[in-house]
Amino acid sequence: MFLGINPQQGFFVGADPVLHSPTRFFISLEFKQAHADAILAHGWHVWERDRRAQEEDPVEVLVGGTPESFLRYIRFERASRGEDQGHRHLLAEKPLGDGRALSARSSAVAPTVVPAAPPLHVLAREFEMSETAVLDLIAKASRLKMAVRGWVAEDHLVRHLRTIRGVSECRPIEKEGSPDIEVCFEGSRPLRIECKNVLRARAANGDVRLDFQRTRASKSDPCSRYYGPTDFEVVAACLHAVTEQWQFRYALPTRLDAHGKCRGKLTSNVRLDSRWGDDAAAALRAAVSFAA
Repeated sequence: MFLGINPQQGFFVGADPVLHSPTRFFISLEFKQAHADAILAHGWHVWERDRRAQEEDPVEVLVGGTPESFLRYIRFERASRGEDQGHRHLLAEKPLGDGRALSARSSAVAPTVVPAAPPLHVLAREFEMSETAVLDLIAKASRLKMAVRGWVAEDHLVRHLRTIRGVSECRPIEKEGSPDIEVCFEGSRPLRIECKNVLRARAANGDVRLDFQRTRASKSDPCSRYYGPTDFEVVAACLHAVTEQWQFRYALPTRLDAHGKCRGKLTSNVRLDSRWGDDAAAALRAAVSFAA
């Protein structure tokens, strides 16, 4: 955990330990009096840290609480470690249990004829565990759950893309640092798709927001944090952090705004405006046309 404590007023503020690793301790982390008031009034408060100096800095979600909510904070950090900021925000807004899956047994009398149990999944057989035990393990292991959640978004996207008429091939790209999915559409060459999670908090006008950058940058090239317009052909924004449903909106990176300082890169401060649509086929067709 990475947090500061105000012993006089009786509250704490926690920052994302992953974004601050390594941390330069001479840098201060500031927040408004209104946030402190909300913490003291409600015992628990979550918000996005202001980005005054550099609008291209990564979005960061802060969590504050009083002593009574400190155990909740510990459980929250266990559950959210390594998550993107949209899902960190979502998890902070939800009450967390102790992470143990409870099971209930029926007290009814067993029937005379017991139906045959379905065959175990091959992974459950390999682990020598029941399928429920495998899922319980994922639920209790925060790192494992974080990794699975990312793959779940990509899997939902792959399964949706495969239902679109004209898609002849659709496969995940299992390579570090590469786009997430490769698709062939209406006889096109392979089109690369990057799947990104949106932020939980909307803009003042209601637009959904996307922190469109990598988590880490090369020390020799700070601009390597940002994507370029030719790194992939389509961006798919997963709306789960906002809608809590596995929905997507699509845009061409070539239509997004350029970075203000890094030549040849795209801005990280993205809003899902009129350039984004929910029609995957239209986005793929536009990508094919642009490539031609």
